[in-house]
Amino acid sequence: MAQILTARQAEELQNLGQTAAALREELGLGEQAFDSEKSKKYEGLLEKKWTSVVRLQKKILDLETKNATLQGELENATPTSLSRRNQDPANWLPKAPPHYVLESHRKPVTCVAFHPVFSSLASGSEDYTIKIWDWELGELERTIKGHTKAVLDVDFGGPRGGTLLASCSSDLSIKLWDPSDEYKNIRTLPGHDHIVSSIRFIPSGAASAPASGNLLVSASKDNSLKIWDVTTGYCVKTIQGHTDWPRAVCPSVDGRYLLSTGSDKSLRLWDISTREPEQKLALFGHENFNLCCAFAPSSSYSHLSKLAGLEKSPPPSSTAEFMATGSRDKQIRLWDARGNCIKILIGHDNWVRGLVFHPGGKYLVSVADDRTLRCWDLSQEGKCVQVLKGVYEGFVSCVRWAPDVTRDDNGTDKKGAGTPQIRCVVATGSVDGPEGKVRIFAN
Repeated sequence: MAQILTARQAEELQNLGQTAAALREELGLGEQAFDSEKSKKYEGLLEKKWTSVVRLQKKILDLETKNATLQGELENATPTSLSRRNQDPANWLPKAPPHYVLESHRKPVTCVAFHPVFSSLASGSEDYTIKIWDWELGELERTIKGHTKAVLDVDFGGPRGGTLLASCSSDLSIKLWDPSDEYKNIRTLPGHDHIVSSIRFIPSGAASAPASGNLLVSASKDNSLKIWDVTTGYCVKTIQGHTDWPRAVCPSVDGRYLLSTGSDKSLRLWDISTREPEQKLALFGHENFNLCCAFAPSSSYSHLSKLAGLEKSPPPSSTAEFMATGSRDKQIRLWDARGNCIKILIGHDNWVRGLVFHPGGKYLVSVADDRTLRCWDLSQEGKCVQVLKGVYEGFVSCVRWAPDVTRDDNGTDKKGAGTPQIRCVVATGSVDGPEGKVRIFAN
């Protein structure tokens, strides 16, 4: 047999053989106690094991050296360099535990919304109030009172340089609040004949906009959507088409399209850039009431195009190519602009309450009454890659991602100039016993 040991190792192994012979002699074991046939079977095994031990010892030494090097880098790293190394905004996902758990609401939290520039977060609740938090510090700034029934949705937006907070309620009203004047109620918009369940500011860009950034859309249990001019307080358009309560509505990033969904189990796409809003699609497939919807950002088109079987991704300028809905049937459905359901995401064990696409485009985040937050990887055909369990005490009612910000040369946040940067901050609202809590997940 070929020699696989060094001369020194062979000498040490020979000494061990002599030791074994001496032990047999001392114990009085004869030749019959030694099976020569079995000895041949394992001949050379000890040599191989001997060299394996040596290789493992060398590997351990190498790993200890590498560990010492990394430990040295860690000890010498600055907070800035660590931040750059550990933070990849395009792949960041919320992880437990939350950065903050904000407690003050006396009843379940129904909605949350981020200020587009500052570190302010608004939350609405069934306790009739809106609370304003500093999400960076985890502190309550103020409580806004004015609605006489549950607050069902909130949103920041409005004219450039004049950000407003809008809220809607079971009391049939929509209210506008001015953050620059201690959140004074500057206008109440009456007009819906039933519960107003969803509101969103429409981004500037819609051809029919009377003034840039002045439009607000609302959805109500009176089966209608209404578009409002927040400057005058007038309802400029009423959109009919849903046969039952449209529970959620959201605009495209360019303000040209609206997406609405609700109790008639439909997802409807509207073009509001024309004089009269036009319904482009009515999609059906869910088996129960739909509770939430979202437009996919253009950053996700490359992943969603593969799911849709497209050879080429749509251009980023096309803002209504892919959509998502969440339903009481526990499913999330992904749709394309041709009217196809391109994927059904199954995993939640209860009603899906909220959806938000990752700004980087790779993920979709959802929350549900099964007390979980789930992250779906669109680059892996919608595979669920992360589940936050044990974080929530009750149903999770809503989720929002902090809007992108732009920074000037001095690192100061600005709006509408420069290259947008992803903020790795997610907020959720939930039912926690008889109360409600807001949780902040941040990098």
